Formats: sequence, C-alpha cells, structure tokens
Amino acid sequence: MAKDRAKKHQAPNLFKIGKRREWPDAPSPDIAPMMPTAVYDTYWRFAIERQEIFFARAAGELPPWTDDEILTEFKFTNAYRAADRVSQFLIRNVIYRNDLPNSIEEVFFRTMLFKLFNKVETWELLESECGPVVWSKYDFKRYDGALGKAMASGRPIYSAAYIMPSASTFGYASKHSNHLSLLAKMMKDGLPRQLARAARMQDGFDMLIDYPSIGDFLAYQFITDINYSEITRFSEAEFVVPGPGALDGIKKCFEDTGGLTPAEVIDFMQQRQDTEFQRLGVLFRSLWGRPLQLIDCQNLFCEVGKYARESHPDVKGVSDRTRIKQKFRASRDRINYWFPPKWGLNDKVADNQLGLVKRGE
Repeated sequence: MAKDRAKKHQAPNLFKIGKRREWPDAPSPDIAPMMPTAVYDTYWRFAIERQEIFFARAAGELPPWTDDEILTEFKFTNAYRAADRVSQFLIRNVIYRNDLPNSIEEVFFRTMLFKLFNKVETWELLESECGPVVWSKYDFKRYDGALGKAMASGRPIYSAAYIMPSASTFGYASKHSNHLSLLAKMMKDGLPRQLARAARMQDGFDMLIDYPSIGDFLAYQFITDINYSEITRFSEAEFVVPGPGALDGIKKCFEDTGGLTPAEVIDFMQQRQDTEFQRLGVLFRSLWGRPLQLIDCQNLFCEVGKYARESHPDVKGVSDRTRIKQKFRASRDRINYWFPPKWGLNDKVADNQLGLVKRGE
C-alpha cells in the first residue's frame, strides 16, 4: 500500500489540492550547494494541503476535506502549531482567562501546569477537583491527590504527544508529584519575572533548560508556549531548536544540507517559503497574513518525516520507523479559532468563521 501511494505522491501532476486541482509541473529548486531529495517538494506541498484542510474545517465544511489518502487516513498536526487543538485550548482556556488573575506569576503558573501534562482532560480534572487554578491558593496535597486518584482509576493524565521525563530528582515515587514539585520550584525561584525581563527567546530557553528533566526539546516547546502570553514578546523568527522528529524530516528532505546545521536548515526554510510556493505555482494561504515561523517550519519537518513513511518509503531518515501510528479521527467539536491578541489576527479569524472567507481565495 505504501509503495502504491508513493507512486501517486511522487508524481506532482497527480497530487491534488483538496478536491479542486492538480499540482502543476514545477522547475527544480535552485538551492545549491544544498542537495534536496524528492521529499523537499513534498514538504512544501504538505504545508499547502494541510493548510487548505485547516481553512476548510475552520469554515465549517464537512469532510472529506482532501483527496490525499495519507492525510485522510492518518493524524498530522496543522501547518501552524498555534492552530492545533491543544495549543488553541492553552491560548484561550488557560492563558487568556478573564475569570483568573492575569499577573505574570499566575499566567506562568497555569501555563506551565497545563504544559507539564499537555492534556486538556487533565486541566479540566484539576479545575473540577481543586477549584480555580491559582498559584496564590495552590495546595500541593490537593493537586497531587487529584492526579493520583485519576491515575489509580486508570485515567491517563499525560499527553502522548511527547515523552515527559519524570524529574525524579525531587524524590517522589509518582511522576506527577515530581512535576508539581518542579513547577513549585520554578515559582519560588522567581522564574516568571526572570523570563519577563529576558531580551531574547534563547535567554528564556536557557533559563528553562537549567531545571531538572527539561532538555532542549522541552525547553523550546515551553518557551514557545509562554511566548503566546503577554509575559514575553519574543519574535518566533529569532530562535529554533530542532526536535528528534525534525531531524528525521531534514534527513529525508536533503541528501546534503550544504554545511548548514539543522537549526540553520529550518531558518533557511522559513526565509525561503515565499520563493518555494511561487516556484510550485500553487497558492499557500498563510495564517491570515502571518507567514510560517521557525516553530512551524520545525514542526513541518517532523510531520513530513512521518508523511514520507507512506509517500516516499524508500527515502531514509534518522528514524527506523516505517509506519504512522496515529489514525485520524475527526472531532465533532468545532474550534472557534483565537490567537494571541498581540498577533493582531482575531478580527480576521472571526470574519473567516462567519463564512466570509471562501476556500481557495
């Protein structure tokens, strides 16, 4: 099945955009001394098609949203990280809450509490069992007990999106107890105010990585999430840390990166996006005028690395994985998309969700 799909997706004139048109022929990319593979063009086409699906769903269209068999069968994140369901919940239901205190400490506390578990159901459990999530009234025993009770009943409290190390240096037998202790240490160290004074995203990353069990990947994810809030105002185009999945995708997209490091490759892609979409001759509809940022290009490498397991099974990456585990199941709950107000997108988003922006325009 994978090889049959590969034939379909390696031929540009057979890969359809949504249900409307086929890919036009395109010249080879002029990016020497970098040496791209066939997956390089798939990277950009994946971004285009995934974004078309996003807009179709945002406008309330019914499935199927694409003729792409792989995107129909398997689960992939959006082209823009902030548009994913969990990020949307974090932004609207955790960070920007009119009914909870909006001080730097309080916003940091609930942002990190959510992200340590990265699961909507866990946040809702804590609100239900412990009341308003407020640092000034935080009670370790109450939070720990609620999470322990959920674990004992067989309820998962951590997301499967990525692995959270246990932070065992805090000495508890339970992983969640250690993570609650980790968060309490950050608060007592005055980390929220330190981050607010940071001049660069990398400075915030360096502060986070000093804490037990937080490695490069998590520190970068966390500082990105904190930057959705008003605590910091870093540019998402200034700093990136490639995760394991991105490294796999980079390997599949390039036979030779021309001496660029993985972070430099991601920066290259971020700067190259307009040129490549023009070369391919197909419209990429950005996030209401916001171009792909470094975090998005990093995530796209991860997603195209997975996608290529089906579309380009003969192209090898860093990982030995050959199958995509998670199947796509459409949620019945429509997301009312809403982004950090400092991005200036939300009026445009509201117009789209009223059906004023049609697919393909």
